[in-house]
Amino acid sequence: MTYQELWHRLAKVYDEGEAKAVVRLVCEFCFGLTWTDIVCGGVSQLTASQQAGLEAVMQRLEEGEPVQYVLGQAEFCGRLFHVAPGVLIPRPETEELCRWVLSEHDARWLGRLLDIGTGSGCIACTLAAERPQAAVTAWDISPEALGIARENAVRHGVNVLFERVDVLHIPVGSRHLQYDLIVSNPPYVCEREKAAMESRVTGHEPSLALFVPDDDPLLFYRAIADCARQALSPGGALYFEINPLYCQPLEQLLADRGFVAVESRHDQFGKIRFTKAVQP
Repeated sequence: MTYQELWHRLAKVYDEGEAKAVVRLVCEFCFGLTWTDIVCGGVSQLTASQQAGLEAVMQRLEEGEPVQYVLGQAEFCGRLFHVAPGVLIPRPETEELCRWVLSEHDARWLGRLLDIGTGSGCIACTLAAERPQAAVTAWDISPEALGIARENAVRHGVNVLFERVDVLHIPVGSRHLQYDLIVSNPPYVCEREKAAMESRVTGHEPSLALFVPDDDPLLFYRAIADCARQALSPGGALYFEINPLYCQPLEQLLADRGFVAVESRHDQFGKIRFTKAVQP
């Protein structure tokens, strides 16, 4: 097999640039091949055992399985996180959400932080690593996700308290807890948007972490906002990753619930993607 043959095999799944990048990632991660190795014929020089392993990977990729699941890892904010089909693959947009939080809370910050819907734990672990004096808690409804998140916390040597909590049905005892910051990237894609999405996403990533009913796109934001009004300390901040289609209704929802200084920001692709609100 050659590099050119490999990326051509992925033409039905990716465009040319993506196909080349995916093959390069596989060669680097699985076999330690640099770009120089690849252009100098390093793929064809793999051992028979390595060739067999590469073929198994290629077959999974040709079937549309995301490369991050195939390799079992994804990069997020300069760290590698274990990912599997039970959790969403971390996105660059979510890195921007973390950077916004970090830009407003310096390295000496001693606050209490809650990540709602932690998934792989990428947000919670990143913030715990960058703000090691903070007390970080993370919630998720999925036992599988919590298992992966705990593994990632151990991998990165951070202290995060993981709890199984359904934010749509908050236990009464949780409402007395006080946090200085709540961050969440909740499900926000409406079911009707599914048709326009790539099959690599809809066919492999967990629907539980992606989709909301068409008739209630702010389902999770409403629940989290209600929770935050009880659980945030005065002056505490709530940060969301959002669906750009529902920015204005979300801002109104937050204002109606008494939050102040409601602010939304664009992501690197020019879409309104994040909203912050402050507890009065």
